[in-house]
Amino acid sequence: MGSPLPNTAARTVRPAHHTKAPETPLVLIHGFRGTKQGLQLIGKELSTIGKENTTSYSLLAPDLPGFGRGAHLPQYTLDAYVEWLHGYMVGVQKKFPRKKITLLGHSFGSIICAAYASKYPKTIGKLILVNPIATPALEGQKKLLTNLAILYYKIGAKLPEKAAKPWLASPLIVRIMSIAMTKTKDPELRKFIHAQHDQYFSRFHSPSSVLGSFKTSVSHTVGEYAATIPVKTLLIAGSIDDITPLSNQFGLVKKFPDAKLKVIDNVGHLTHYETPHTVAEHVHTFVKSV
Repeated sequence: MGSPLPNTAARTVRPAHHTKAPETPLVLIHGFRGTKQGLQLIGKELSTIGKENTTSYSLLAPDLPGFGRGAHLPQYTLDAYVEWLHGYMVGVQKKFPRKKITLLGHSFGSIICAAYASKYPKTIGKLILVNPIATPALEGQKKLLTNLAILYYKIGAKLPEKAAKPWLASPLIVRIMSIAMTKTKDPELRKFIHAQHDQYFSRFHSPSSVLGSFKTSVSHTVGEYAATIPVKTLLIAGSIDDITPLSNQFGLVKKFPDAKLKVIDNVGHLTHYETPHTVAEHVHTFVKSV
């Protein structure tokens, strides 16, 4: 399946239809160890919904630094990711100087986008956080598993280069992760999700980059920045998300000055794979709202 999501701010993909509707720019930021391809189903559904509602979406999605075709950073800290995103958004603003840009982040991308919106709120019109990280990974019941994961990445970073890649890109580890997060009972969809993770989940640049980004992903939450985000915000959560329990999402939305939460039933952290149409419907309704 081809991706409708370009990797640079200089290119956009419009729905395959003729319309005089003004373009609506939307920047999408993927999660940890993923690439922009992970958000392609949401992009496809948005293009279809836009066509049905005379809305022309311009969808722009870069690979995060350290993954896929993304940039290389000296360090993979949250501040570094935020400044990289600012540079990317400057390019988007030049292409759409009179448009309000909506910024969407999934999972780890939600942390980056929240931190960005807190620091550069005037550069975006609205913020959408899909499966936002509301629970500190280094606290509570997940602390042990998180520290084990950190150890796993640290070992990979210290191994010789020839051994590090097989260790960190182990098909067994990738499949265990994929099985744990996939909630759908549909065998064909499960097969598709596992294939996506097999193909894209190990496209990190180096052991040190994946270790750095993982440490960043588990050291921060959206909640750190929620109170200082003035733009209208939409949170989209899965009712059975193991990464961030739903109860924490209800607490998170209250921290924002202006936010609402949409919950999708019977899905976990992979809403972008399991329920992309529902996610896209929520996104479209929010983007077009006053």
